[in-house]
Formats: sequence, structure tokens, C-alpha cells
Amino acid sequence: MSETELVDAPKPRRRGPLGLLSRWGGFVKFSHTLFAMPFALASMMVASREHFFYLQDAKAALPLDAVRYGFPGVRLFVLIVVCLVCARTCAMAFNRIVDRRFDAKNPRTADRHLPAGEISLFSAWSLCVLSGAGFLVAAGFINTACLVLGPVALFFICFYSLTKRFTDYTHVWLGVALALAPVGAWIAVKGGTMAELFQLWPLGQSLLPPMVLGAAVVFWLIGFDIIYATQDFEFDRQHGLRSLVTAWGPRNALTAAFLSHVVMIGLLLIYGLMLHFRVAFIIGWLIILFCLAFEHWIARKRSLIWINTAFFKLNAVISSVFFAVVAAEVLFPFFRRIS
Repeated sequence: MSETELVDAPKPRRRGPLGLLSRWGGFVKFSHTLFAMPFALASMMVASREHFFYLQDAKAALPLDAVRYGFPGVRLFVLIVVCLVCARTCAMAFNRIVDRRFDAKNPRTADRHLPAGEISLFSAWSLCVLSGAGFLVAAGFINTACLVLGPVALFFICFYSLTKRFTDYTHVWLGVALALAPVGAWIAVKGGTMAELFQLWPLGQSLLPPMVLGAAVVFWLIGFDIIYATQDFEFDRQHGLRSLVTAWGPRNALTAAFLSHVVMIGLLLIYGLMLHFRVAFIIGWLIILFCLAFEHWIARKRSLIWINTAFFKLNAVISSVFFAVVAAEVLFPFFRRIS
């Protein structure tokens, strides 16, 4: 065997259960769970705080496993995390399965696990079905509202993968799909029955705060998914895959992305004011504003490497900063004092 053949030889795959788990994790980009989860966990913490105040005002008993100030209890926290991880894994696996033929033709995605033969189609479907079942079971253990709404949410987040076949507004569908995470986390803490779920007042007991946060997530996703889609403009146009980028052209689509992020930053500010957040939240809001501005400066370069930086690193920073400042506001009230 020549030296060149030795250099180009593929690395042996890890075998056994650990190897399968490693390939599954790479297949669904498990590390990208960081995008939606911080918004959901922030919503969970706010819901726990508001519900704690509600129980105190009602002079209700606080059992050991019940909601605490900023924390819903270990059992509920674990169930919420399981739901978030399983739902995203199911949706991502389904996306990779239905897009595998397009991925094989696109030079940017040809090395993904299915087209590259890293995992089998049966293995991919197994992960999709198992994670979907895990989500539904965990949702059923949370409360009645989650049990009823769980299948609807799972259908919605999976169906996004098919939207590029028939609508230019696929980014909106993805935004709504991810916005279900913070709304769902709030429902997990607050909504025991469907009647309790749709209680509109007082504000801390209503769905208004998570709906505002969910709307912010929708516009955040619309913006950065448009930026991400500019990479595949030529390929999508040639293969009949639809998006705002192919419909309006990259320049106009990037303008729409910018306007979406303007709306998102405004909704985040409304969310903070609604919940009486102050210093920590404003600092985080300014950091997010800077990250979004930098992201759009990068996007105008239209370089694959730069766009990947904008999509992955900056948006991970945005979601992490948001969670950190909300956690600070909820757990440490002195952050709200303005000297």
C-alpha cells in the first residue's frame, strides 16, 4: 500500500453501542441542541418563579417535589430536558432522512452520515422513532396539557422538513417549531389541565409571557435560517427547493433577515419589561444586539466559512447569554436594583 493510500484511508468506525451512540450524536448534530434549549429553560425558570408567587399568594401548600422559586423540582426538570432532547432529535433525524437524496447531490452536505454511508437508513429511522416515543412518554408524565398537545407539537416540528417542497416561507415554519420549546416549557410548569392552560390573568399565570418569548424565537429563527439558506441558493434553485432566498434573491432575503432580527430584539425587550427585569437583562439584551449586528455584517460577505461562524457560534452565544441573564434575574433579585 502506498503512502498516499495510507494517508487517504478512512478512519475505522467505532463498533458496539458506544460507536452507535457516537454516530447518532453526529447524525443529528446533538451539540446544536444548545440553540433552542436555553430559551426553553429560561421560560421554565420564569414559569417556576411566577407559579411560586401564585402559590404563596394563594397560601397553598408547597410539597417537597413541587415548584420552587426558579426551579420546578428535579422530577419535572428532568422530564422537560428529556422532552427537549427527544423532540429535537426526532425532528433532526426525520430531516436527515427525508433530505438524504438532496444531501447526496449537494457538495456541501454530501459527507453527512446518510449519504456518506456512516449509518444505515434503518438506524436513522430507529433513532427517529425511539426519540419520538421518548418525547411522547415524557410529555405524558408531565401533565394533562402536555399529554394532549405533545403529538401535535411533534407533528409540527417534524413536518418542517417537508415545507421546502411547497412553500417559500419554510423559515417561518421552522421558527414556529422552535418557538414551541419555550411555550412548552411554560405549559409543563403551569398547565395541569386544558382549562388551567388557557387562564389569561393574572399575567404570571397566563400564556402571554411565553407567547411573547416564542414570537421572539420565531423572528430569530427566520433571520438566521435565511442567512444559513444563502449557502445553498444555487443548489436549491436548480433542484426546485423553495425558500425566501430562492424566491426573493439573496440580497432581498438578507434584508428580510435583518428586519426579522429587529423585530426579535424588540420582542425580547418587551418580554423583559413585562417580567420587570432590569440590569442583568438589559446587559444581556445589549450583548445579543451586538451579536445580531455582527452576524449580519458577516452574512453580507457570503463566504461559507463566515456564514457557518454566524450560524453556529454567534447564535449559540445569543441563546446562552439570554439564559444566563434570565437566570440571574430570577435567582438573584439584586440584579434588578438600579443605583
